[in-house]
Amino acid sequence: MTQLTQPRITPRPTEDWDAEVDNALSVLATHGAGGQAAPQLTPETRPKSNILGIYAWHPELMRGWMPYSNHLRNSSLGDRIREIAIIRTTWLGYGEYEWAQHVRMSRAAGCLTDDEIAALSEGPDAALWSEDDAALVRAIDEMCRDKNVSDETWQALEARFNRQQLIDLLFTVGTYDFHCMVFRTMGLELEPGMESFPESHSPELAK
Repeated sequence: MTQLTQPRITPRPTEDWDAEVDNALSVLATHGAGGQAAPQLTPETRPKSNILGIYAWHPELMRGWMPYSNHLRNSSLGDRIREIAIIRTTWLGYGEYEWAQHVRMSRAAGCLTDDEIAALSEGPDAALWSEDDAALVRAIDEMCRDKNVSDETWQALEARFNRQQLIDLLFTVGTYDFHCMVFRTMGLELEPGMESFPESHSPELAK
């Protein structure tokens, strides 16, 4: 696997953002309850985020992408299932930035324990998983590895999730698998203080 020595696309500095970027990003702050949008961004309130700095280079893409991203964050899956899907997918795809973001978010929200986060680096055979959770993690592995899910695993998912949840699960895993490719290719870097992958989890060691 190719390992970059420096970023290919660096985040756009917030002082370089313009009204088009601010307007495109504003949808990210729209909350489902009441559909209330946050106040318009200003140079002082622009988020210092490497990933948003990447999107800021392409406001038109951001404007189309953010409503979909909002849906995934507030989908029918619920916080715990969504974060299991994202953390396992980004671990498998070496998507360090998104993995670090969602590990932090999961801890802050209390939807996953440290033991569960550690088990997501081990996979579906980790001892702490219930039968249902093991089937979920196995489904994520199959999607990322085979771009499909076996009939046996799908039946286990159908016994737990309704149709909307199944669709949201597929799109969540697919989106974050895609993120791994895009942001690794760009060379998206962690922000100061973000937890990095353990040294043993390196694309170079996966050859």
